[in-house]
Amino acid sequence: LKTGFLKWKPDYDSAATEYGKAAVAFKNAKQFDQAREACLREAEAHENNKATTPASSIPLTFAFQEMQRLPEAVQLIEKASMMYLENGTPDTAAIALERAGKLIENVSPEKAVQLYQQAASVFENEERLRQALEMLGKASRLLVRGRRLDEAALSLQKEKSIYKEIENYPTCYKKTIAQVLVHLHRNDYVAAERCVRESYSIPGFNGSEDCAALEQLLEGYDQQDQDQVSEVCNLPLFKYMDNDYAKLGLTLVVPGGGIKKKSPNSTQDKARGPAAASSHGDEEEDEYSGGLC
Repeated sequence: LKTGFLKWKPDYDSAATEYGKAAVAFKNAKQFDQAREACLREAEAHENNKATTPASSIPLTFAFQEMQRLPEAVQLIEKASMMYLENGTPDTAAIALERAGKLIENVSPEKAVQLYQQAASVFENEERLRQALEMLGKASRLLVRGRRLDEAALSLQKEKSIYKEIENYPTCYKKTIAQVLVHLHRNDYVAAERCVRESYSIPGFNGSEDCAALEQLLEGYDQQDQDQVSEVCNLPLFKYMDNDYAKLGLTLVVPGGGIKKKSPNSTQDKARGPAAASSHGDEEEDEYSGGLC
């Protein structure tokens, strides 16, 4: 990096290579502060050199991970992803954002959701819809897990729209189930019903097992029949969804803790047992066995 009478410009390319070697050596020696510093200097050298892939020399996440400074690691990965975008490698930018999301997911789910959504946007702009859906799916599950249900409903709608665009209709049905569960946990029966009604336009939904189960679920919820709601939510169709959505089904309670009301006579007969019910029936028969007179 030094300049002199015969060397007017710093040799950033060579300096970056040497800083990279130093970072590896420091890492192997478990001297993470020095490794972090060397990585930052390597990145700075690449940036000054206007390298075509300046962010490729920012492997400092390992240092921050070892030092338990994950937010700083994520901040640097975000910076790297912006540099990748500026230099025309959006796929690598999206992969970097996904990696940052995984890194911070257990520490700050809110930040992880933001990173996954950013990665999804990059993939979607590049028309890599399957990768975008994978990122959106991770964001939706984290939103449900964090009980951010309003945002989860919007995220699921985005997923469903893309699945419909690529004509993956069976997955659209599953996303409809997840949407309905989210809306019911929001105590928004109207939105849940509208969600099912709009899904009739999806080829094959009307008449499918998913549609029948959802109609039964909404009927039970509307009639405050907790038994019917629980019965539907315990179907394999609901129980074997992604864990976060399956939990929504298993914990769904209708307003007022609704239990289907039984008729008073049937309740009393049930309490007295079959014999009592039978004798009650016999008494009525005997009473009128000789006719009204």
